[in-house]
Amino acid sequence: MQNAQTGIRRRPSIFRFEVDRLPVLVFALLFVLDLAVFALVSSWPWVIAWAVLSVPSKVCIAAWNHHHQHVPFFRSDICNRLIEVVFGLQTGAVANVWVLHHNFGHHDHYMDQQKDEAAWRASDGRVYSANEYTWKLAATGYYCAFKNGAAHPGFRRTFVIMTLVHVALVAALLVINPFNAVAIFIIPMLISFVMTCRHTYDHHAGCSEDDEYAASNNITHRWYNILTGNLGYHTAHHLRPGLHWSKLPEFHARIADKIPAQNYRGPGLPMSLLPE
Repeated sequence: MQNAQTGIRRRPSIFRFEVDRLPVLVFALLFVLDLAVFALVSSWPWVIAWAVLSVPSKVCIAAWNHHHQHVPFFRSDICNRLIEVVFGLQTGAVANVWVLHHNFGHHDHYMDQQKDEAAWRASDGRVYSANEYTWKLAATGYYCAFKNGAAHPGFRRTFVIMTLVHVALVAALLVINPFNAVAIFIIPMLISFVMTCRHTYDHHAGCSEDDEYAASNNITHRWYNILTGNLGYHTAHHLRPGLHWSKLPEFHARIADKIPAQNYRGPGLPMSLLPE
């Protein structure tokens, strides 16, 4: 890339979108803190305190992992795989698990509850309860991603390799320090993964199966969207799943008048305690 005024060629940024710099820095710093507590803190009350404090952040990071698997943060495959290792240890969702389950599955089928990989309606026509849906999706997510990978072998290959890397890293952490590994990594990963499934229910359960503008619930709460990378603009995301997260508010504004009033809702606790 050449500067038009100076004529000096500049190397292109490793980021596809410069606005991703700050969130990636936050994820990386949190990961470094996880490693520091894991390696340096032996007092179990402090380890548990850190684990508890870090869980809300990791639940939010799951939303950014979702964004990354739609529009990768980096131009480099190596950099993308590295951030996916971090995401895996923070959220329990490894590289391409949501690409295969969510992008190639749910996004293609969310208007058809007989095909949707994240279906909120049971085969007998009833709407799943939130708990039933959450645990069903959490239990079948990895299997469903692997099955969908039959049609996308390149993505499935990366998914399988990175899953094995993830398992090896978790095993190594358990060998080094079992208590710290469980408290700092494993339990927060499980909570983040399960909460991701729970939020999918909130985004779609009971919504229209015929009108794409009424097929998702939207949350316009300011802090919810700051912390989740505009995930609240969910109709916009489903209409344009390849649109970068930073551009969702603008697109939402263009379609807002087409979204029925019943498809707007507030955030749940604890985000509802934050100012609008």
